[in-house]
Amino acid sequence: METSEAEHDDVIAWFEHVSEKACKVQSETLRRILELNSGVEYLKKWLGTIDVESIDDYTLESLYTSLVPIVSHADLDPYIQRIADGETSPLLTQEPITVLSLSSGTTEGRQKYVPFTRHSEQSTLQIFRLSAAYRSRFYPIREGGRILEFIYAGKGFKTQGGLTVGTATTHFYASKEFKTKQEKTKSFTCSPYEVISGGDFGQCTYCHLLLGLYFSTQVEFVASAFSFTIVQAFSIFEEIWREICGDIKEGNLSSRITLPNLRKAVLNLIRPNPSLASHIEEICLELESNLGWFGLIPKLWPNAKYISSIMTGSMLPYLKKVRHYAGGLPLVSADYGSTESWIGVNVDPQLPPEDVSFAVLPTCSYFEFIPIHRPQNQLDLCSDGEFVEDKPVPLSQVKIGQEYEVVLTTFTGLYRYRLGDIVEVTGFHKGTPKLSFIYRRKLILTINIDKNTEKDLQKVVDKASQLLSRTTRAEVVDFTSHADITAQPGHYIIYWEIRGEAEDKALEECCREMDADFVDYGYVVSRRMNSIGPLELRVVERGTFGKMAERCVGKCGGLNQFKTPRCTTNSVMLNILNDSTIKSFRSSAYD
Repeated sequence: METSEAEHDDVIAWFEHVSEKACKVQSETLRRILELNSGVEYLKKWLGTIDVESIDDYTLESLYTSLVPIVSHADLDPYIQRIADGETSPLLTQEPITVLSLSSGTTEGRQKYVPFTRHSEQSTLQIFRLSAAYRSRFYPIREGGRILEFIYAGKGFKTQGGLTVGTATTHFYASKEFKTKQEKTKSFTCSPYEVISGGDFGQCTYCHLLLGLYFSTQVEFVASAFSFTIVQAFSIFEEIWREICGDIKEGNLSSRITLPNLRKAVLNLIRPNPSLASHIEEICLELESNLGWFGLIPKLWPNAKYISSIMTGSMLPYLKKVRHYAGGLPLVSADYGSTESWIGVNVDPQLPPEDVSFAVLPTCSYFEFIPIHRPQNQLDLCSDGEFVEDKPVPLSQVKIGQEYEVVLTTFTGLYRYRLGDIVEVTGFHKGTPKLSFIYRRKLILTINIDKNTEKDLQKVVDKASQLLSRTTRAEVVDFTSHADITAQPGHYIIYWEIRGEAEDKALEECCREMDADFVDYGYVVSRRMNSIGPLELRVVERGTFGKMAERCVGKCGGLNQFKTPRCTTNSVMLNILNDSTIKSFRSSAYD
């Protein structure tokens, strides 16, 4: 047996073992977390001077879940802010925190920080190895092969206290674990770190595509963090393939690549290859002229075995286009995790993404689940109805078919933390539950890695409507929004119905302000890199929202029960809004 096969078997055997004893492993995981972080300020507040080591697992679990409250990020934010400001006493963890990750969404209008430690990097490496092992059972790849990987590391920054801040992926791609992951999985990304960390989406994507084609016969699979990125990259390729062919032919690099580090790194890797350029050109002409780019990936990367990325949840709308480019190549849904913690691994990579669920990794964190019940009288078109909640249950007590909100206790200082993800238990893998991601609670606007809630949208619209009132004699009567992905790049549309007269210049300024005022880091980074397009403000004629309400009366049971959804994907509503649009403006905020 080859070494890599033996390593794959070993890591799968380990997971099968911990899955079989998931209940016991969870108790041990909680004990490890509490022993490692015993005496930190936050835990002392709730547990006092309890000697964790002297208590049996069952009693410890009962004490912990009865004394420590369930919290949201806002509850932990004061502690995290003290860490960000440079306080070094053990507030949340005994291990010093020198790096913070930016989580999706915001807390009170500020970017959300999450502590990031060595454990974060090590658990990422572990789940990547496990995922590669399960994939290899169905789609074995050659050792030493390459990955055409559309991955991007944003630029970090420093807090007031000198801590480095960036996305979790930015930290991971810069870590030694990223190199170890490539060595352990025997697969190497086509692009060097200079391309991954370039900071300009268009230039980095061009280089990813160029190097992917230059090494095309070595590419074993295509990957990205999100399926959205794959769609965007190949949409760009349709426009620039001739330029890339020219670069491969000459061993040169387009003048569109202006970043010196990118130019140097890429030119160090490529040499003139006219025959390869001619071969690619011939394929692209056929794809463009006769096939509408159907099957682009297997035609240009003939040894690719599959395409891997996050394809569930908010990424499902992109599957149709990914399948178009894949032309029958298997789509493998990547694993389930968050900035706060990894949660589950895809043990069934052969299944289509729509059918995938994730086996919980019981060593990553201590998991609890709040049973969620939808109210019987919830209206189909209400934006974010409240849910009926039961008391949280441990991993061992979840039931198939029930929806839950995930609650985490992590090694990195989050204790009984509401993640906001709603999942459904679809079955069990040995003794660990398999989860299907349903949706993000209170999340209404998302295209890529951006995550904005109704509260975020409300703040942005409130600020812009105040600007409108100050500069004109008009006011905003009602509003809603939509994340439009019909064209690339996707963008937010905000619909306003206004009373009074407003000059176009004032509305343009309101549009720009709204775009600039979304502070979710995923949105800001995506806008800077142009992986999300400029926000659009559409002004609708007077009475439009009344028309929508009337149209929905039959469905909702009465005008008094109709609540304008602050975000909609409903085709009837969108048709009314779009047919009633009298003015449209695009933001210049990130020009």
